[in-house]
Amino acid sequence: MFIRRLTRSLANSKSRSATPATRSAPDPSALSQNGLRQCLRVAGGGTLGFIISQLMGWNYGVFFTVFPMFLLGLVPVLNGSIIRQFLSNVSLNVLEVSLVVGLLKHMPVVMTLVVLGLFLLRFNVMAKGPLFLFGANGVLTLSILLHFASYPGVDLSDLLASNLMASVLAVFIAMLMYTLFPDVEPRQPPPTGTKTAAQIRHETLIGGITATLSFVVFQVFDLRDSLSAQMATILILFTLGYFGAQASAAKRAVGTLLGCNLALVMQLALYTQSHHFLLVILLYWLGLMLFAREHILEGGGSGIGFGGLTTMGILFGQSLGPQQDLVYSALYRFSSMSVALIGTLSVMICLHYLLNRWEPTRLPERS
Repeated sequence: MFIRRLTRSLANSKSRSATPATRSAPDPSALSQNGLRQCLRVAGGGTLGFIISQLMGWNYGVFFTVFPMFLLGLVPVLNGSIIRQFLSNVSLNVLEVSLVVGLLKHMPVVMTLVVLGLFLLRFNVMAKGPLFLFGANGVLTLSILLHFASYPGVDLSDLLASNLMASVLAVFIAMLMYTLFPDVEPRQPPPTGTKTAAQIRHETLIGGITATLSFVVFQVFDLRDSLSAQMATILILFTLGYFGAQASAAKRAVGTLLGCNLALVMQLALYTQSHHFLLVILLYWLGLMLFAREHILEGGGSGIGFGGLTTMGILFGQSLGPQQDLVYSALYRFSSMSVALIGTLSVMICLHYLLNRWEPTRLPERS
């Protein structure tokens, strides 16, 4: 009898000790409380930017849809430093584009060299780390603004005003989203690493040269309708190296393909009802929630989820309307983006091996 009771008590204690461990096992497909809040912030911010730009009838709606995603998706916190980096970059971009386009538009070679210098400065800031957001936002926005501002039919004042308005609005939207969906527990700061001077030079040169070549190609071939492709060539450079860009490009392609397909499904669901704005908003928010969840589960960065988010933002910001064909826009966007990514990676691998042959720009051996 005593042995039976002892055996039963041991079995019960084992079951009790095993239950918490089983319950506490992390589910890789489940969002944390902070992750869920960030997911709601990204989807809500992107949707609110889309609503405001559509109701106000502002030009360059893509700025108003993508900027909130950028600020809420790539940065998991919002503080004074983040806001200052974001807004100071906007002010500097307006000044740079006004001077470069206004003074050097008739001298393409000189303009290209100045653009190279601006990109090198931004990538040097990114490579050093503390002001990464300032550099990254500067590279992306500067690339888009310089590309569009160089065309003769573009109203430069309208372009710069739309960019400035969208950036300020993105900050207010981000503040509102953090008020409505605050984190439930403090975020842990990202791990910091040390880089050699040669590694910083390598990352600066490979990013600056590739971004400049992307600008030149889009100018020479007059690809003003390939905004998604241009953004893709810049976003994969945020990894600051060829091997990271290679993985990012594959994820970016998958995300863009999924975003285009989801947008096509949404247009089929809407059919001739795209004038029902509430229905459009609902479908758009659901799509952003789906990709925001994937983005959070990936751990942030420019991956499948963020690729789908920006694709949705570009398609809905530019190509959604009763008389606009989202099917053609989606197919063209994916094909142009694929070609652009392949070309960008080809340039990066050549630069990677060339820079590694020179001691001052050689990367440390990978352990």
